[in-house]
Amino acid sequence: MRAVVVYESMYHNTHTIADAIADGLRESLDVAVVPVDGADAALASGADLLVVGGPTHAHGMSRASTRKAAVDAAEKPGSELSVDPDAEGPGVRDWLDRVGQLALGAAAFDTRLDARPWLTGSASKGIARRLRMIGCSLLAEPESFLVTKASELEPDEAARARRWGTSLASLLASPTRASDTG
Repeated sequence: MRAVVVYESMYHNTHTIADAIADGLRESLDVAVVPVDGADAALASGADLLVVGGPTHAHGMSRASTRKAAVDAAEKPGSELSVDPDAEGPGVRDWLDRVGQLALGAAAFDTRLDARPWLTGSASKGIARRLRMIGCSLLAEPESFLVTKASELEPDEAARARRWGTSLASLLASPTRASDTG
């Protein structure tokens, strides 16, 4: 069985989480990890599981304007932020709008500030909604991985992401899995 992890990352955090999820999935699946600008419908349609994630911007999925603002913030004098190499490309929202129908198992994740979700929002909920709209069956509730105000992953979030990946692989293999969690 094969899984594809598609991610959008601005400051490397979502990229790190995508790699950790893939490590967990690799315990029982062949896995490709692809930045959103390198993903296409053929890559996703040939998989048994699609895992999609991105950073939370302005309470939801990024848009061109929020991605530009993130790049601008990293370029400010004195900023300690560094931009992921694929940050200036399209976002997950754009990709999901153009990928077409996919009938496969899926999961959604995001990175967001470590605060109450009603304060920060959550990109993973929007990702999950769009995955269902294109025909995917969610294996798990959307998941958030937390970052500090300094835009660094909270301790142990990568390990938690790896465990989540292992859990997703188990859910995919389960003969009694629910057809959709949402």
